[in-house]
Amino acid sequence: MDTRLLAFKHTEQELLQVAPAEIKAVVSSFTETGDVKKVQSEGLHIAGEKFITHKSDERSLYGKKGKEGVVIVKTKQAILVAHYPESVQPGAAATTVEHLADYLIGVGY
Repeated sequence: MDTRLLAFKHTEQELLQVAPAEIKAVVSSFTETGDVKKVQSEGLHIAGEKFITHKSDERSLYGKKGKEGVVIVKTKQAILVAHYPESVQPGAAATTVEHLADYLIGVGY
């Protein structure tokens, strides 16, 4: 899978520093089959922080750490990784990232 990773943190103009091993684990989670994926049983690591996975399917991963979290969505050519702080509702973050992914998929990205 030739995929670009777009990773953003909640503060303006700040990119998440996602390690190659973390990227590999995210990509693997999208192709892994089985009743319980590794990312569900072990959680996921983004920018050196562990998040508990509460959604994992062929398109999206959602993780939480306390009141903050990450939303990860795969498009045709990219993987969007968005961090949200405790001041943002998880549902609002997920909706925003999912809609951005829908837009990117719609324009062929």
